[in-house]
Amino acid sequence: MSSAELTPPEAARWAHRAGLVLSADRHAAVAATADHIHSVVAVLRELDFGDTPPAPAYRAAQEAHDAAV
Repeated sequence: MSSAELTPPEAARWAHRAGLVLSADRHAAVAATADHIHSVVAVLRELDFGDTPPAPAYRAAQEAHDAAV
């Protein structure tokens, strides 16, 4: 998806292509929700996770112990 906002007719077209039934009164709400999700993901893409270990390496119990010490 480009940086341009998704229009209600485009939201309807994408829903149809995905095989979803989307009533006409929902087109604008779906487009607005998709735009919001896109803006959040765009911010996440800008973050630098260079030294962040993958999620399976995270140990919550160890984190709690380290914070208590």
